[in-house]
Amino acid sequence: EYQWKGPFYFIQGADPQFGLMKAWTHGDTNNGDDEWGEEIKLAEQAVQAINKLNPKPKFFVLCGDLVHGMPGSRWKKNQEQDLKDVLKNTDQDIPLVFVSGNHDIGNTPTREAIDDYCKNWGDDYFSFWVGGVFFLVLNSQLYVDSSKCPELRQAQDAWLDEQLAVAANQKCKHIIVFQHIPLFLSKPDEDDDYFNLDKSVRQKIMEKFHKAGIRAVFSGHYHRNAGGSYKGLEMVVSSAIGCQLGQDTHGLRVVVVTEEKVVHRYYSLTELGSHGIEKELLDLLA
Repeated sequence: EYQWKGPFYFIQGADPQFGLMKAWTHGDTNNGDDEWGEEIKLAEQAVQAINKLNPKPKFFVLCGDLVHGMPGSRWKKNQEQDLKDVLKNTDQDIPLVFVSGNHDIGNTPTREAIDDYCKNWGDDYFSFWVGGVFFLVLNSQLYVDSSKCPELRQAQDAWLDEQLAVAANQKCKHIIVFQHIPLFLSKPDEDDDYFNLDKSVRQKIMEKFHKAGIRAVFSGHYHRNAGGSYKGLEMVVSSAIGCQLGQDTHGLRVVVVTEEKVVHRYYSLTELGSHGIEKELLDLLA
């Protein structure tokens, strides 16, 4: 879909992270993830809310940390299977887009862990078009620590440059990026933190994105809503479907793309499930 066909919207979710709620409550984030019934219910609620929406979203993107178990950990396979069982119920006309998070491929990913993720969920980085808008999915873990697979980081960098060249030639309406780890949480020059990319890496990526005319970057990882902007590039950090680490509610973000802009709003699962999208956003689609 290289051509602009009029306004549309998609749904962004992040961090269903099956297993974190118990691990967090028990203060054992390494081995305490042996129950995830609460997360299953929340993910089911998310799928039910999305299925009810009218008109349908163009796709549903999950921005990483699909489950809590790290590669090789005891419960990972069961957590993944249970998440797949919930997601199978998503309306067949709503494509699912998966983004890899640190729990999906490891804090220091290896080629094996990434291969395993790709077999399970699809490529760890790729691009796609919807109605004249160009979307890029990145593996942000390669920007955090690629020490065990430097060649994969180089490959993603080379691929990204090629993709941005394609976008420039195609005269797309907007370019939008999905990645798990935010570039920054509120300010482009904020200090390094577990929840953002290191300044040295961040600066280069922000500048590259800005030069390419990227409109927005959507991410998760923080389990709270946050965001800011850098020279017209908006950084949108969405809270989790699963465990909340702040005051936000379990929720999803509705993102409306018009010819001029990208407008979004975070809804609690309950709110989206019972009331759907409010008129103000629906009017943008008309």
